[in-house]
Amino acid sequence: MDGVIRLGPLMMATDRALAVATVWTFLTVAAVVGARTDGNASRAGWIALLVGIVAARLGYVLENLSAFMVEPWTVIAIWQGGFSPWVGVGAAALTLLLRLGRSRAAGLMLGTLAALSLTHAAVSAAVAPKPRPLPTGIALASLAGEPVALDAMRGHGFVLNLWATWCPPCRREMPMVMDVAATASLPVLLVNQGEPAGRVKAFLSLHDMSGDSVLLDATQKAAAATGARAYPTTIFVDADGQIVRVRAGEISRAALTAGIRELERN
Repeated sequence: MDGVIRLGPLMMATDRALAVATVWTFLTVAAVVGARTDGNASRAGWIALLVGIVAARLGYVLENLSAFMVEPWTVIAIWQGGFSPWVGVGAAALTLLLRLGRSRAAGLMLGTLAALSLTHAAVSAAVAPKPRPLPTGIALASLAGEPVALDAMRGHGFVLNLWATWCPPCRREMPMVMDVAATASLPVLLVNQGEPAGRVKAFLSLHDMSGDSVLLDATQKAAAATGARAYPTTIFVDADGQIVRVRAGEISRAALTAGIRELERN
């Protein structure tokens, strides 16, 4: 599993789809409670949701402050993901208590919040991609045409970022990924999928980007071997050659550096 839900031509990361479903359920329950018990419950639910989201984001920012200090504007780039769920749950619970007091509506809303939080955590753990071996025999090439075998990298962790020049999210995140790659203690490889060397070189030259960490995968073997169905996809591989984390979609500096730290610990 690559952490993506596909609905026809549309794709969404599994964790984001689960978050949307959880939020929708919470607001639906708030509306029902408001209609049957306390008319303020629905409004309180919306306020608690907003407070919870802001608190969860701020909690994540504080946990990864060094990454956000490099690019402060990314604090508001919530589409990249990055939340501390239990910080948000605590803030939402406190908001419900302050808005509804010790009422029946408060009890119902707090119970719903607790149940949904535990369900979300359990389902997230169940659907999260399990560690699996990176298939052997993936042969890539440098921009100069020299062969690069991923098998030779076993023994230490590394990161694969699968991208294409036609992919807008890939283009947005590339300067940041290259910046991290330049100073990371582990290899961070930007593996272009299915495009000729000339096109990739022209793209890098046009945008004044270095090709030091860029590799070519003309037949998209890396995507096929790892099950990636969307670009960009970032794959974290540990020293034993196990894929331990897959991030489908645009990745933030905080998430990328956190994944690298996890590989360093392992």
